[in-house]
Amino acid sequence: MELINKLNDVQGSCLCGSVKFELFGDVEGFYLCHCTRCRRSTGSAHASNIFTMPENIKWLSGEGLIQRFELPEAERFMKQFCSICGSGVPYVNRLGTKLVIPAGSLSEQFDVSPGKNIFWESRVKWYENGLKTPRHAEY
Repeated sequence: MELINKLNDVQGSCLCGSVKFELFGDVEGFYLCHCTRCRRSTGSAHASNIFTMPENIKWLSGEGLIQRFELPEAERFMKQFCSICGSGVPYVNRLGTKLVIPAGSLSEQFDVSPGKNIFWESRVKWYENGLKTPRHAEY
């Protein structure tokens, strides 16, 4: 993976705020994954995941509230989430080589852009048309 940027004391949390964390170190990748598993897991058109080294996280609160789900038939798919609100939180992959951070869990704007759309052929048919719709500041 190519080096994109650094995580400089970037914080994040789950939706209810029970699980909080801080990130640091090098960002090794930022990918939008359009595979069926990621779409179903997020309930969205794709997962938005940032990758770094496993040691680049400090749990600030709620680590004991985290649940892990591993899809038995999948070699790589898994996720971690807050047991109270269900929001995705960072997790170390099965090989123990990468920390996977759901980009939406970050509490601050992060100055890094996705480097790749992966599993592009699996994307939902409406994805690209959705990007062309009118934009509004709120509802």
